[in-house]
Amino acid sequence: MFKKNMPLKIVLIIFITEIIILVGLGIVLQFHIADIHTGINTGETISLEQIDGQLVDLSRSVDMILIVCSLLFVGIAIALCIYMSRVIVYPLNKYLKSKDEEKSTEQIEMGKIISHTTEGIVVFDREGKIALINPAAKRLLKISPEDNSFEDVFHKFDKNINMEKIIYLDNWTSTTQRVNVGEVTLSVLFSPFRNKQDIPAGVIAFIPDSIEHEKLDNMRKEFVADVSHELKTPITSIMGYADTLLEGEYDEQTQKEFLGVIATEARRMARLVTDLLELSRIDNNKKKVKKEDFDLGKMVKACQNKLAIEIKKKNHQVENFVTADVPPVYADKDDMERVVLNILTNSIKYTPEGGLIKIYVGFVYNDAYIKIIDNGIGIPEEDLNRIFERFYRVDKARSRENGGTGLGLSIAKEILDKNGGSIDIKSEVGKGTEVVIKVPTKK
Repeated sequence: MFKKNMPLKIVLIIFITEIIILVGLGIVLQFHIADIHTGINTGETISLEQIDGQLVDLSRSVDMILIVCSLLFVGIAIALCIYMSRVIVYPLNKYLKSKDEEKSTEQIEMGKIISHTTEGIVVFDREGKIALINPAAKRLLKISPEDNSFEDVFHKFDKNINMEKIIYLDNWTSTTQRVNVGEVTLSVLFSPFRNKQDIPAGVIAFIPDSIEHEKLDNMRKEFVADVSHELKTPITSIMGYADTLLEGEYDEQTQKEFLGVIATEARRMARLVTDLLELSRIDNNKKKVKKEDFDLGKMVKACQNKLAIEIKKKNHQVENFVTADVPPVYADKDDMERVVLNILTNSIKYTPEGGLIKIYVGFVYNDAYIKIIDNGIGIPEEDLNRIFERFYRVDKARSRENGGTGLGLSIAKEILDKNGGSIDIKSEVGKGTEVVIKVPTKK
């Protein structure tokens, strides 16, 4: 930004200019003095008027030189000011402005991050006034507009939390307090902070979103309980029928019935374990997505043919329409086949005998879509928001009776997410269900 040795060059220019001016002034004076001496040495009679005239000329010359020097100095000063403004002041202002803009941008970005985080953050200055607070803290601590200080926020929880101790005592550099906000218990971490001069400047209160953590923990416990229950039921059936067969002799028909139950429950366990392994691979990013180009209409038709026996058993009418010239899609073909088979299987299972199932394959913008509409039993509105949760069933007893694991829709959504697609379900009890699957086309 600054030129090398610029201050030294400026000093040298001024110094040389002054020398030139002084030398010029000295030469002029020397000439005038020499004229006077010459007149005296030649013996010429010089009157006082002549000497006065020469001195007046000398004075005028000195004045002229001083005026020229002043103008020259003013010109040099103006030139130096302009030069300094362009070379030093303007770049310096530009640099400082850019720094201010960077600082302002950083503050804006930091403010955005703080305001959007799910963890509560409250910053108090040294006087205990709220300097910064994000929406999460207001929600978690139920802070009202009237709460403007440390005391307003925390003393209503009947906790002996002393802000001065947190700031000034070494053994209170950070502390965690549990506060009860209604029926929820929160852990609040208090930590002091200092300014650039290393002087205590205030306290930061950090409130983890324990509500969300508790929800995740409950989901984990529920998941473990569901897995245990789903495995226990078929295992109990298998053990019961196997022990019965071992205890006595039964006719061939009874043995076949018992073995049939054992085989059915074993297959159910196998499906459950397979689905769990699939979810585990997806969660741990161990499942490799092998994307390729393929015809979505042909793939859907192949899935329909694979379920032909189940369709015939329930005497369903299945209509398949390709509504447009659908371009090839770009996704994992095996994954997409699994999704379509799952949705079609659900339509077949939960549509009464003699029902109607319509399948549409089309193209909108950059996505191909599969729309499957049935006139089955439908899904209650209150259950629609939870149908993609693992092990969630609308009718648990009926789902188990049909051999479902409660993981099909969860896996379908995970697969579509991995392939850049989406799934949407609309339903009405007693009228049927509509499922729309979108898959990106080849780009």
